[in-house]
Amino acid sequence: MRIVIADDAVLLREGLVRLLTESGHQVVAAVGDGDALVEAVVKHRPDVSIVDVRMPPSHTDEGLRAAVEARRLVPRTPILVLSQYVEVSYADDLLATTGGAGGGIGYLLKDRVAAIDEFLDALRRVAAGGTVLDPEVVGQLFARRRRDDPLSELTPREREVLSLMAEGRSNTAIARALVVSDGAVEKHVRNIFTKLTLPPDTEQHRRVLAVLTYLRN
Repeated sequence: MRIVIADDAVLLREGLVRLLTESGHQVVAAVGDGDALVEAVVKHRPDVSIVDVRMPPSHTDEGLRAAVEARRLVPRTPILVLSQYVEVSYADDLLATTGGAGGGIGYLLKDRVAAIDEFLDALRRVAAGGTVLDPEVVGQLFARRRRDDPLSELTPREREVLSLMAEGRSNTAIARALVVSDGAVEKHVRNIFTKLTLPPDTEQHRRVLAVLTYLRN
């Protein structure tokens, strides 16, 4: 994969460059601020970009804002956000850029990078157009649910399945986590789509829309 890295922490940035290069990938740009990230995405059209949330000048949410801008200028460009924190507002904005247009999105806490195989797997899934969310991100976004909850018709088991979907797990992985059959999970997923009034479409598209509904409520 051709990859752009945006992180102002030189040690982490260079560490990612080395890890990804040794894993057979090509780092086409490694930058330290949001403006440079946007420029690199527009110039290189990478297979995926790895973006830190807090970068110069204010070290608040420049990375997320730059990621949203990159997605605006290059629709569907896959973005994997890495952060020590969950920035709820801009995380929601970034997830909203999936919509019906596709394009991979991921948001992981930096602790996950220590599990190298899991990190590389998440990167591949985002590059392939998937959605990968850290459980902590899911938890904090879920805490913002509105009083008018479109998920109210879901059974506890369907909510559990949807929660695992929001972490980017496949039906097989969900079945393994819940110790049920693949067929049972497929039935729960169909019920979720029906109760959330998601029209027939590609399976991936409906999964993204279901996850967005879950996170926003």
